[in-house]
Amino acid sequence: MNHRVVVTGWGVISSIGHTAATFWENLSKGVSGIAEATALPLDQLIQKIVAEVKDYEPTKHFEARMLPALDRASQFAMIAAREAVAQSGLSLEGGLAERTAAIIGTGAGGQGTLDENYRKLYREGAKRMHPLTVPKLMVNAPASQISMDLGVRGPTFAVASACASATHAIGLAFQMVRSGGVTAAIAGGTEACITFGPMKIWEALKIMAPDTCRPFSRDRKGLVLGEGAAVLVLETLEHAQARSADILGEVVGFGMSADAGDLLAPDVGGMSRAIQSTLADAKLAPTDIHYINAHGTGTAANDVTETAAIKHVFGAHARKLAMSSNKSMIGHSLGGAGAFEMVATLLSVRHNLAPPTINYLGPDPECDLDYVPNQAREMKIDVALSNSFAFGGLNAVLAVRRFT
Repeated sequence: MNHRVVVTGWGVISSIGHTAATFWENLSKGVSGIAEATALPLDQLIQKIVAEVKDYEPTKHFEARMLPALDRASQFAMIAAREAVAQSGLSLEGGLAERTAAIIGTGAGGQGTLDENYRKLYREGAKRMHPLTVPKLMVNAPASQISMDLGVRGPTFAVASACASATHAIGLAFQMVRSGGVTAAIAGGTEACITFGPMKIWEALKIMAPDTCRPFSRDRKGLVLGEGAAVLVLETLEHAQARSADILGEVVGFGMSADAGDLLAPDVGGMSRAIQSTLADAKLAPTDIHYINAHGTGTAANDVTETAAIKHVFGAHARKLAMSSNKSMIGHSLGGAGAFEMVATLLSVRHNLAPPTINYLGPDPECDLDYVPNQAREMKIDVALSNSFAFGGLNAVLAVRRFT
């Protein structure tokens, strides 16, 4: 028996807000979180523009004794998970802890911890590292820390599939709840990679924008790195209704694919198969979709390929779709990106509002669809998709619907 899967809570900490409410308010207004970095040695960097979580004080969220074991990525994940569970009203009692999963996607894990310890080792000549370094930086640390913080005793693990990590994590959680493997799941993504070493590595790829992120626009120059976390609470409809939970939306489909092609170059076929399998899983026709929250990185190759995939799957209906890229405001948080975008997609459906793609200068000849340029749009959105397409040719797409 398959269960309907509903969302009852979400939490966000991002460059445009430390809660889901402020995130949505600023996203819908087209507020940018992209600015010059404040915590990096700018004289040693070519790329100086990032989307940092600003005015963040760890001690407002965690006791000082906890911080030596918590990388920034884990901190963000825990903050978002706490907000999501508080909103949902989920109480992990009466055996529910054993029937709840915690699945968190991250592309890079504890990069701040890794960077700090390599600096101590190679530059300062440190003879020994802190004994908590390994558990602090491991990729599964955010999921494990959420499990311990909230008392989750069911399946708990990390998903690492580059920029599709969070969408894979939420999709796997959706499948587990739908199948009855668990009753509820806390799922999302986190990233905290705005540190010196990772920035230098990303500079080497030569796909970073020097000014800002302009997805699908002419004169776009690349992506901007972001950070933060977003987490959702998913549960069976029966369980949510039995406890009179406020149902925020419904997840109805999930699809995945691999390009089996190039490590870096996106592929129309791989993207198309992920979208098509999502529609099939959700039992939706292409014409049922009103809005797509695009992967939309702002790079030359990604935006053209995603546009081509939308045209391939949707045919003439592609011209009637609204698409937008949140990365124009919050940057690209790599493994966490899909979680921000899933929360935004659900909120778009809830409020009948498509957030804008800001910084848009005009159409690229190969990007000629409706990207909701520069200003949010009130429109009917009952069914929507959220796309994530990652390095390594790993693709994941989620479908959501207004709950009725």
